[in-house]
Parts: sequence; C-alpha cells; structure tokens
Amino acid sequence: MSGLREHWEKIYREKPTDQLGWWETEPEASLRLIGRCSLPKDAHILDMGCGASVLIDRLLELGFVRITAVDISATALQVLKKRLSIPRNARVEFVRDDITQPETVLHLPPVDLWHDRAVLHFLVEETDRQVYRTVLRRLVKRGGYVCLATFSLEGARKCSGLPVQRYNHRTLADFLGQDFQLMEWFPYTYHQPSGSLRPYIYALFRRV
Repeated sequence: MSGLREHWEKIYREKPTDQLGWWETEPEASLRLIGRCSLPKDAHILDMGCGASVLIDRLLELGFVRITAVDISATALQVLKKRLSIPRNARVEFVRDDITQPETVLHLPPVDLWHDRAVLHFLVEETDRQVYRTVLRRLVKRGGYVCLATFSLEGARKCSGLPVQRYNHRTLADFLGQDFQLMEWFPYTYHQPSGSLRPYIYALFRRV
C-alpha cells in the first residue's frame, strides 16, 4: 500500500466521519453549481475524491441515477456504500483509485460532470497535476462540466498534515486550459466541525 493511500486509510479508520476536517452536513456550494448545469437525470456524474461525503446522497435524492464515486481510500468508500440508500432505478459505481497513478479511472465511460472538492488542492507536484488534467480531459465530454472546489489563495497551506496547492478562479482556468469556459465562481468560507474557518473557492467550467 502506498504511503498516501495508507495516510487516508488511517484517517478514515480512526475518526468518525462527521468529525473529519472537511465534513459537510449539507454540500450547498457544490449543489448550487451542479444546479447551474441543468443536467438530465440520467447524466453521468463523477465525484472525484468523494470520501464519505453526503453529496452523492443528495444527488440520488434529486433523482440522478448514474453516479461514479472515486476515492483513494477503500475505508471511505465502504462507509459511503453502507450509508447510501440507492433507488432501484439508480446505479452508483464505487471505484478505489489514486488519480496520480490511475488504473480503473482510465477505463470509465465519458462523464457529463466531474466534481472535485477534495483532490486537486493536494496535488502539489506538477507531474501529479498533469496526470489529473490528462484523466479529466479524457473523461469529460464536449459540452460537459467541471465543478472544482479548492483552498483559495487566502486558505490553509496544509490540510490533514499534507501541503496543499491554493488557487483562484484565474489559476483554475489556466490549469484546465482554453477548452474549458469559466461559467461561475465564488469564494466560500467552510466551517469545520471544530469551528475553524477554511476559505475555499468554487468554480464551474464547461468544456467547449
């Protein structure tokens, strides 16, 4: 097991899900941007670094029926899988993979929406960011959407003991490239379960 994978497995094994530093009771900012996409209910949505977030619960409640949940931690995926109530007409695929050394993710079908609130800002090496971008460009359809949430330039320099890369809407746009049109962005202050504040930026792009 890689050191990074073991790092996240340890965190998910040792802490209650609702006490994790990134836990949200309601993923309101993500849902706001996803709502802007006006996706059909059978759209393929991929949540990169899903962890045990309730975003997929809410997407299922909204009637979406085709979701792929990707995370580096098998423990997080098990927590999510155990909690979810999946309607009979819906399908959720659970994928354990490391986006910096992708295997299964590379073979997924194209997606209408790529959502990531948890992974990109941990990629501090340029080679890892290049791999991430390559996979994203391979999977997101023309006309598809990318919803990214990262630590803002005013945000923390570390999270869960790891260094992070901070962004604003311009650097996110530069990262994705000219094929992705910025549709909306906003700053967002996340309140951790501990009460601490974490400045984020949320941005929505469409592939043109």
